Amino acid sequence: MSSETPASVESPETKASRASRKDDHVRLASAQQTEGPRRTDFDDLEFVHHALSGTSPERVDLSVNLSEWTWPTPFYVNGMTGGTETTAKINRDLAIAAAETGLPMACGSMSVALDDAEAAKGFTVIREENPDGFVMGNLGAGRSADDARRAVELLRADALQLHINPVQETAMPEGTRDFSTWLSGLEDIVAACPVPVVVKEVGFGLSRRTLTLLAEVGVQFADVSGAGGTDFLRIENDRSPADDFSMLTGFGQSALACLLDAPPEWTTQTTMDDGVSNRVLLASGGVRNPYDVVKALACGARAVGVAGTFLQTVLDHGPDGLVGLVRTWKTQISALFALLGAERSTDLTGTDLLTRGRLGEFARLRGIDVTALSHRSDVHSRRNQL
Repeated sequence: MSSETPASVESPETKASRASRKDDHVRLASAQQTEGPRRTDFDDLEFVHHALSGTSPERVDLSVNLSEWTWPTPFYVNGMTGGTETTAKINRDLAIAAAETGLPMACGSMSVALDDAEAAKGFTVIREENPDGFVMGNLGAGRSADDARRAVELLRADALQLHINPVQETAMPEGTRDFSTWLSGLEDIVAACPVPVVVKEVGFGLSRRTLTLLAEVGVQFADVSGAGGTDFLRIENDRSPADDFSMLTGFGQSALACLLDAPPEWTTQTTMDDGVSNRVLLASGGVRNPYDVVKALACGARAVGVAGTFLQTVLDHGPDGLVGLVRTWKTQISALFALLGAERSTDLTGTDLLTRGRLGEFARLRGIDVTALSHRSDVHSRRNQL
């Protein structure tokens, strides 16, 4: 049975286990966060340091333009949870912090809320605490276009995240293993949804081929959501050790790998018959600190989603702790922009990047010109002289 199957055909026991699964996900995700630092592809990316190319933090503008939206910061609270008493408190704390700092925010999958009015309170609390903020709803592949409209209405959402999670579903005891209708269903939702749809993975990455397919069915916003952060394969294995899929450990691509490998229709503006098509590439997955945010922006992300780090902060220190962390991140990101000579986030795409280790190997195998990446400022300088 799919994890997105409507509860109207489920037994009360299945509904109870569904709620338990939500709490299990939070508990196991938190446990991963407290294990200490681990090396990721973010550690394989370096900037070439040019000591006289910096600017002043006072000249830095952190706001980002994402087609029809302008966000005050280049990072946001990514979708995490909701639907139970425990997760409602988490969403409340996240929403309080988002309202205080101006961060855009997404919630976790709302499927349970569409099937159970009582569970909906775990999501509507977001709008109660953050009535004027930018809020994204969230549904999984396999739901209908009508479900998408209902989710948007329930949360009064500005956008809808639609997550595609075949690796997680494969390992999930309650998951579906039939993905044959996901693309056509996604196309229906994009066409019918009253707000823009942000298609995202859940930690295994969106490949070049996948991004091309998304563009072909009309998707304008995509979050590559790569490996390196919360590992949902491991979470599902921990929940069901008898049906172990640990042989897939390491499956997928990181956010930086996906960004570097993204097709031109996602990395450049293309002129269409009816104007300019401006697709927006977002990134998330294993973002630990402001430097990771800056690296993702330099690889082409227009904004960067953060989940695990923010989740652990509200669990440990409540909304005030997250407010303090977000303010620190804003200050540090401004300083990093200035160090790299970037007054806007888009300026970072002209910085020189060194790709080493696993990330460098991926880039070379995929035919990405790593030498050109390390000389981007030469091209940027020539363009400014023209």
